[in-house]
Amino acid sequence: MKTVVCTDLDRTLIYSAAALHLAGPDETLPRLLCVEHYQAKPLSYVTETAAGLLERLAEATTLVPTTTRTPEQYRRVRLLGKPPSYAICANGGHILVDGVDDADWAAQVRARATGAELAEVHEHLTRIGGAFVLKLRIASGLFSYAVVDRPTLPAGWVEDLSGWCAERGWRTSLQGRKIYCLPAGLTKAAAAAEVARRTGADRMLAAGDSLLDIELLEAADIALRPAHGELAETGWNAPNTAVTVTRGVAAGEEIAGRLLDRVLDPTKIPATGPWRRLPQPDLL
Repeated sequence: MKTVVCTDLDRTLIYSAAALHLAGPDETLPRLLCVEHYQAKPLSYVTETAAGLLERLAEATTLVPTTTRTPEQYRRVRLLGKPPSYAICANGGHILVDGVDDADWAAQVRARATGAELAEVHEHLTRIGGAFVLKLRIASGLFSYAVVDRPTLPAGWVEDLSGWCAERGWRTSLQGRKIYCLPAGLTKAAAAAEVARRTGADRMLAAGDSLLDIELLEAADIALRPAHGELAETGWNAPNTAVTVTRGVAAGEEIAGRLLDRVLDPTKIPATGPWRRLPQPDLL
């Protein structure tokens, strides 16, 4: 039995200072390890215990960071002592193999793109923005996102944007201070299925916290989501998906430990996996 573990990063395994959700007396709080710097300043953290668990997980199986970050943003993250052999970036738009972008996969993703053009969506996002929009970006030539001031977001703004995007074959996701607009066909699950094929994996485990992780979680034999984040806020659940007991950076540690537990004890993984029912990449 060969297992691949595909897990989201932000607010699933790694956490900004604002998302740590630390509570209790200072002397009881966990020691933290910084795993990302931005402009020479610390940005993202895991607990030291989680870091050790992830190292053990990467030794025991194929661990695949699976993120909506662009490849450039992903490369800032130093989750392991030795970088993973595979990483999925831009919500499935890129597969990195030993740190190198797989150009053939990226070309396949773009060739399959349907729905509205990126320029139309980005222009709409630009037009409906206001002072609450702090930054606007196009990511990897695939999708658009805005960094917003959550407290000043107008009521109904996200819902209106979501409806507009849905009519054009796109979808939205609000994660922390970022709202993403992506083509509906751009999924982490399709890239995960390709990595599973390449590695000869029989089983897939997954973890994630956002609406953009739903297909990935549904595709896994066993999945985990933290008790915080977009999926928690919407009440999303699935028969194969467990929810952490903890929140914040403690949930990242819990996820790492529970994934390792499942890898070390294969009897806890079902004999067949729904990821096998995913359309193969060349048929999408």
